[in-house]
Amino acid sequence: MPEEAMSDEDAVLAANQAFYSAFAARDIAAMDALWAAETPVACIHPGWDALVGREAVMESWAAILGGPAAPRIRCEAPRAFLLGPSAFVICREMLEQQGWLIATNVFAREADGWRMVHHQAGPAAQPRPAPPTSDRPPGPLH
Repeated sequence: MPEEAMSDEDAVLAANQAFYSAFAARDIAAMDALWAAETPVACIHPGWDALVGREAVMESWAAILGGPAAPRIRCEAPRAFLLGPSAFVICREMLEQQGWLIATNVFAREADGWRMVHHQAGPAAQPRPAPPTSDRPPGPLH
């Protein structure tokens, strides 16, 4: 579905998925296309200092995606939060054989759609179990 036909929430989630698809494919051109060109950007990779500015951020992605040790990663449980012309997504990043991270991805609406302006990922406590899917109330806690 074209981005203009989606709700803003769906379009932000699609932009978030495009980020993880580019990461998984190690596709620097796709990664470059999804980062904002009109809005200031920043990125904090796990264990790194803050990177500010498009050039520094894209150089970091070229190094990560072009390296032989680029982690295999997938996004789980994304939730979008709209803030007018900007939005953020929180999600878990599942790393193949290395556990998981929690991430915040921030997006801004530009002329050609939602573009990433900030990514930050780092370790966090174990995720809480998913809520019950049954219509029955949960049993006693103790």
